[in-house]
Amino acid sequence: MPIDMGGQIEDLALGSALSERYLAYALSTIMSRSLPDVRDGLKPVHRRLIYAMHQLKLDPRSGFKKCARVVGDVMGKFHPHGDSSIYEALVRLAQEFSSRFPLIEGQGNFGNIDGDNAAAMRYTESRLTEVAEFLLRGIDENAVDFRATYDGEENEPMVLPGAFPNLLANGAAGIAVGMATSIPPHNVGEVCAAAQHLIAHPEATTAQLLVHMRGPDFPTGGELVEDEATICAAYETGRGSLRTRAKWVREEQKHGTWVIVVTEIPYQVQKSRLVEQIALLLGDKKLPLLADVRDESAETIRLVLEPKARTVDPEMLMASLFRATQLESRFSMNMNVLDGRTPKVMGLKGILRAWLDHRHEVLVRRSQYRLDAIARRLEILDGYIKVFLNLDEVIRIIRFEDEPKAQLIKVFELTDVQAEAILNMRLRALRKLEEMEIRNEHKKLSAEQKGLQGLLKDDSKRWVKIGEEITEVREKFGKGPLGLRRTKISAAAPVLEIVAEALVEREAITVILSEKGWIRAQKGHLAEGAELKFKEGDKLAHLLRCESTDKIALLATNGRVYTLKGSDIPRGRGDGLAIRLLVELTNEDGVLRLFVADAAQKYLVASSSGRGFLLPGVELTSERRAGKTILVLKPGEEWAACVPVNGDYVAVIGQNRKLLVFPLDQLPEMPRGAGVQLQKYKDGGMADVKVFAKADGLTWRIGEKTRTETKLTDWQGARATAGRLPPNGFPRGNKFGE
Repeated sequence: MPIDMGGQIEDLALGSALSERYLAYALSTIMSRSLPDVRDGLKPVHRRLIYAMHQLKLDPRSGFKKCARVVGDVMGKFHPHGDSSIYEALVRLAQEFSSRFPLIEGQGNFGNIDGDNAAAMRYTESRLTEVAEFLLRGIDENAVDFRATYDGEENEPMVLPGAFPNLLANGAAGIAVGMATSIPPHNVGEVCAAAQHLIAHPEATTAQLLVHMRGPDFPTGGELVEDEATICAAYETGRGSLRTRAKWVREEQKHGTWVIVVTEIPYQVQKSRLVEQIALLLGDKKLPLLADVRDESAETIRLVLEPKARTVDPEMLMASLFRATQLESRFSMNMNVLDGRTPKVMGLKGILRAWLDHRHEVLVRRSQYRLDAIARRLEILDGYIKVFLNLDEVIRIIRFEDEPKAQLIKVFELTDVQAEAILNMRLRALRKLEEMEIRNEHKKLSAEQKGLQGLLKDDSKRWVKIGEEITEVREKFGKGPLGLRRTKISAAAPVLEIVAEALVEREAITVILSEKGWIRAQKGHLAEGAELKFKEGDKLAHLLRCESTDKIALLATNGRVYTLKGSDIPRGRGDGLAIRLLVELTNEDGVLRLFVADAAQKYLVASSSGRGFLLPGVELTSERRAGKTILVLKPGEEWAACVPVNGDYVAVIGQNRKLLVFPLDQLPEMPRGAGVQLQKYKDGGMADVKVFAKADGLTWRIGEKTRTETKLTDWQGARATAGRLPPNGFPRGNKFGE
C-alpha cells in the first residue's frame, strides 16, 4: 500500500501498517491517559491540572479563580485535548462523593450524587486543597524530573513529589486499550499506618499490612460485606471483587408501624437511578415485601422504604432489595498502575513499597538541593565576613580602583561569586548589626549542612525522616472528621432465603386455654392479672404470649405433642373452640403445657416417674392432627416436664423432697422413647426438673424473691441416685418456680 510521507512514497503491507499505528495509539492511551502512576496516583490530566493551578498560585489560602481560566491554561500549555474532558477531570477531583480526599476545592455547582452534571466552567471556581499542597511539596526543590510540554515552550513534572499517598487514599479508575484499572479509595490514616509498618518490617506480609489498613473506605460510606480471606486475597494479587451494601436503620413510626431509612449507598451508585430502579421493580410487583419508596434526601441521603405490613421482617425486606437492586453492588478491584513506564497489576505491598521508594528518592533529591543552596549561601557569607574584617580597605578598592572586582579577588582571595556579591551589597548592609546577623546565619546554616550531610550518608536516618513525614500526613488528614472511617467492614453477609412465611402478617397474640379444653387467641400480649371470661364452671388452665406466625406446641398427658400455628387458633373474646376439634385428644387426656416450639432449641423431657432424655426441638414442630408420640409412657405415668436446655447441669427434685444435681452429658439424646431414670424414688415420683449453668448456680423462686445456691457439692451425684434434702428455704411445693 503506497503511503505519501511528505513527498516520499513508501510501500507497506496493510497489516503491518495498521498494527504499527494501533500499537502506537495503544501505548499513548496507556501511558498518557488511562493508567495512574504508582508514585503519585495521578493520570497525566490530573497532574497537569494540579501543576497548572500551582503555577496560578491557587493555594488554599488564596482566592478562587474561574475554572475556565484553569482549563484554558492546562489545554494551552500542557494537555492538547478538548476542554470538556479537562473540565470533567477537574470536577471529579472536587466532588466529595467521588474523591475520598478531594484535591480541588470547588465553589459553585459541581454536580451531585444523583448524577446531575456540574455547571459550565464559566460559572464555577476552584482552588487547590491542602491535600494537593502535600502532593506538590518539594516541586520547586528539584524533587522530581521535568520534561518539555507538547509544544516545547514549557516544562511539566513527570511525576509529583507525592507526600500524600494519593493512589490508595483516593483510588483511580480508567479504561485503556486492552487493559483497565479500578482501585478503591482508602482511609489515609490506615494507609499511613500500613506504610509505617512496612518501613519498620520490610518483610511484612499482605495479611500483616491489612491489620493496619483494613480495606476500602469509600467517600459515600456504605458497608463492605466480605470475609477476611477474600479481602486478603484481593490485596495480595491486586485483583478481586468486593461486595458493598447500603447502610440502613429501622425507624419507628406511629401506631406501631415502621420504615427502613437508607442513610448511605454503595460507591459510584447514582441515587436517582437507584430510586428509579426500585420504583420500576415495585411497579412490576417484583418486590412483594415493599409498599413504597420515597427520596427525602437533603444534604444527607435519606431513602425511605415502607414495608407492605408492619409485621414484615426488616432483614427479609432488605435481603430482597439487596438481591434485586443496586443497594448491593460489587466493586471490581484491579490495581493496574504504571510502575515507571510499565503497566503492572500490583498488590498492596508492592504499591506501598513503590510509594515509599519514591518518597526516599524525593527526600534524597530535596536534601541534595538544599545542601547545594546552603553551600552557595555559605560561600557568599564567608565573603561577607572577610568584608567586615577589612571594611575600610574594601571601600577604598571600590572607590578608587579601575577594576575593583579583580582587585578584591586578588587582595582578599575571594571567589568570583563572593566578589560579585560584595559589589552588589547595599550600603545599609555595612552596619555593625548586619555583621552579627551574617555570623548567626552562617552558624545556623553550617549546623543544617552538617545535619543534611549526615542524613544523606545514613540510610536509617532517611527512613526515620520519611516516617516523620508520614506521621505528619497521618496527624493532619487521618484524624478529625475527615479521617474517620466511613465504610463499615463486616463479615460476609449470609444469604437469606425469602420464604413464604415472610409474606404472612405477624402480630402479637395471647393464646388462652381453659381447664375444660376451650382454646382462643386475643390480639396483643395480655398483662399479668388481666380479666378473662370463661363458661360457667370453667377457668384458665394455660396462657401463652406469642406471635401469630409462631408454632405452638401442646404437650399432652398421653406423651404426645401437637403443633398448631398461631394463625389457626380462633380469635375473639368469646369462648373459642374446643381443643379436640383442632387436635385428636381423647377425653382421658389433657394438655400439660403450651409453649412456642423452637426447632433450633434442645429440650429435656421427663415423665412423672422420673424417666427422661434430651429431645431435638425439630421433633416438636409436627403439624399432624394426630400429633406425634415423644415420650413413651408406662401405665400410671404422665408427661411431667419439657424444659429448654440452657446449661450444663440438671437439677431434679422428687415428691419425696429429695434434690439431685448431675451433669447434663449423662442424658442421652433421642427423637422418642421412654428415657432413662433421672432420679431414684422409693415413694412417689418426680416433682420438678430444671437445666441450669453450674457457673451461675441453681436458682428457685420463693414468692416474689429469687434465691441462688452456688455451693452444690452436697447435692451432686450420679444420675438415678436418690439425692438429699434441699437447702433450707426451698419451696414447700417442691417446684423451682421458673
